[in-house]
Amino acid sequence: MSVSGLCQICESRPAQERCPNCGTLACEQHYEGDLGLCADCAAQAQPSRESDETDTYQF
Repeated sequence: MSVSGLCQICESRPAQERCPNCGTLACEQHYEGDLGLCADCAAQAQPSRESDETDTYQF
């Protein structure tokens, strides 16, 4: 897909892709090609495993 403009995440690199989920223009570094999503949507789609391993009841 041809896009033009700056990455809307870092605002410094040329955008290479548009996220089909939210429409954000993303540079190569902020686009997760495996998921086909921008870095922000990819982070929401695959939450960090650290939160699963945290014991919130530890005293």
